[in-house]
Amino acid sequence: MTTETELSTTSRTRIHRAWIVAAVSFVAILGAAGFRAVPSVMMDPLHMEFGWSHATIGAAMSVNMVLFGVTAPFAAALMDRFGVRPVLAGALVLIAAGTGVATLMTASWQMLLLWGVLVGLGTGSISMGFVATVSTRWFVEKRGLVTGMLTAAGATGQLIFLPVVAAMTDRYGWRWASIVVTLAALVVIPLVLLFIRDRPTDVGTTAYGAPADAVDAPDTLPNGTFGAAWRGLVQGFRVPAFWLLAGSFAICGMTTNGLIGTHFIPAAHDHGMPTTVAASLLATVGIFDVAGTIFSGWLTDRVDPRILLVVYYLGRGASLMVLPALLSPHAEPSTWVFIVFYGLDWVATVPPTIAICRHWFGASTPIVFGWVFASHQIGAAVAAFGAGLVRDAHGSYDLAFLIAAGLCAVAAIMCGVIRLPSRTDTPDGGVTAAQTERPMP
Repeated sequence: MTTETELSTTSRTRIHRAWIVAAVSFVAILGAAGFRAVPSVMMDPLHMEFGWSHATIGAAMSVNMVLFGVTAPFAAALMDRFGVRPVLAGALVLIAAGTGVATLMTASWQMLLLWGVLVGLGTGSISMGFVATVSTRWFVEKRGLVTGMLTAAGATGQLIFLPVVAAMTDRYGWRWASIVVTLAALVVIPLVLLFIRDRPTDVGTTAYGAPADAVDAPDTLPNGTFGAAWRGLVQGFRVPAFWLLAGSFAICGMTTNGLIGTHFIPAAHDHGMPTTVAASLLATVGIFDVAGTIFSGWLTDRVDPRILLVVYYLGRGASLMVLPALLSPHAEPSTWVFIVFYGLDWVATVPPTIAICRHWFGASTPIVFGWVFASHQIGAAVAAFGAGLVRDAHGSYDLAFLIAAGLCAVAAIMCGVIRLPSRTDTPDGGVTAAQTERPMP
């Protein structure tokens, strides 16, 4: 009896390997997120040094964002076939190469190639498809919470890098700031090689919260090929919920990475706000994004995710509607209210979106959600380029903010009409992985 009690106590106090994998995944996403802090800070310095327009620089960010999204489902397939570690390490090398070599660029096509293509492929391999892979494979309990934590890693990277990048750009120039991002990506590689594993069975354990005698659930489709990535897209096409999630998530991308992430700093600068102050405000978005996304993950385990998405999009639209009136040379209290609210709402949409995907697609969630996330980045790309065009044509971003507010209302409607799956609704007519774990709220 004593021996059994001691073993029980040990099993309760020992850190489950899933949490170690989640922690290193958090750091990897954080390292990749360093580049996400770069474009908005460097837009004005590049414009002044090379004479490139806001639309031209926005076009490079558009290429990056499209590849960031489209790469996700194929990266998920590569992770299944070759393992998570080599794909993650290779992605970090691509990010380091793109940002490092960019310090030598002199023409806009080089920016498109390095910042757009190279870094886009690298960051796309460490994005939401990777988050879905880790949370689905390694966790049965706390999936929503872990999804929120890993999603928040991108915001944490923004929080860490934005003030550093802004200060270094202001004092030493944009090239030194780019080198900092390069080094950050390289530092993460040894951690990935040492601690990341593909599945719980690789280290003789089970997913967190799974029974001790459980085994990995067989995939509903072979995920280890590019063909599987395309089949995941076809699988999604057959389900109306996929289209509604993809459409609403495209609007999410437009109103976060595409508009605010890329253009908030130059928009604030247009109103006389110093770049370093605007960068600090955007970094503060990252602080509250961490709290908001983790809390959203916690809520997703308890509340109907459709309700959460409707609330998130309506709140975001209202905040964008008033933003043009809040920008000024100084960070007024009303500006801080916007920053706090927008931070809490920034990517709070991710955990409930993944939850709905998981209920429809089960073990296929990483690849199918990869395509949903691709729509997020396509939306971001449209906004990154389109908002630059609006700025060049009208001399301000006001119209872009108002259009984005209206689109948020559309996203809320799309999420509100999504219905939940039944046994016969799932693409293969079976029961999804999520349905076998717990009922939807």
